[in-house]
Amino acid sequence: MDILICDDEHLAVERLSRLVTQLGHHVVATASHGKQAIEYAEKYEPDVVLLDIQMPEMDGLTCAKALAQLDPMPAVIFCTAYDDHALEAFRSQAAGYLLKPVIQDELQMALDQILRLNQAQVSQLKQKGNMELLHSDDLKSQRQQIAAKSYRGVELVPIENIYYFLADQKYVTVRHKNGSVLIDETLKDLENEFGEKFIRIHRNALVAVNYLDGLEVVHAGQYQVRCREINEKLAVSRRHLPLLRERMQKL
Repeated sequence: MDILICDDEHLAVERLSRLVTQLGHHVVATASHGKQAIEYAEKYEPDVVLLDIQMPEMDGLTCAKALAQLDPMPAVIFCTAYDDHALEAFRSQAAGYLLKPVIQDELQMALDQILRLNQAQVSQLKQKGNMELLHSDDLKSQRQQIAAKSYRGVELVPIENIYYFLADQKYVTVRHKNGSVLIDETLKDLENEFGEKFIRIHRNALVAVNYLDGLEVVHAGQYQVRCREINEKLAVSRRHLPLLRERMQKL
């Protein structure tokens, strides 16, 4: 893949350039701040931008928002010495978040994931016979992972591993294959972003369509939904019941 590196530290740029080359990819350009990265991204159209966050003139988070407007849009992997910005970074649709000093194996995993996603998206679009969707807003903006802070640091939860989102006052619980984490996002934003993969069953819950296992009556007029792989059931509101039934009939 063609990769653009943006970091105001010369030694960091040299190290990343060396790692990228050793992994068999091509460094198309290097930038020292966000404005320069945008200029080079428009000129060279890289597949990936390795982006620092704290830089002069324009920081990495601001730069990432501008990069997300480009066509074609490069994938962004943040490379930073701090994990303080992890959640904000993933809200900017980052494909990865690596802590300095960047380890080669972690960089390879992040780049390999982007390759797999790109190949899967292209394959899916070809099957649909509609290559114009390659540039659709949905494909560009939808995250492939949810970032959450826990006692282990920043956890990245693949969207396909999530059973449901459950809101509780200020935070949202993300129930996934390896447990649960809390995120500081709203169900409305999550529903807007992942509406094709998740369905609202209650004012406080979104459930992954792929993990819907069945609908059962608790007592008169009260329903709950079963999720595959986990022994948990969630309440379904009357308001959302008709749409849920319709969606389940199509599975």
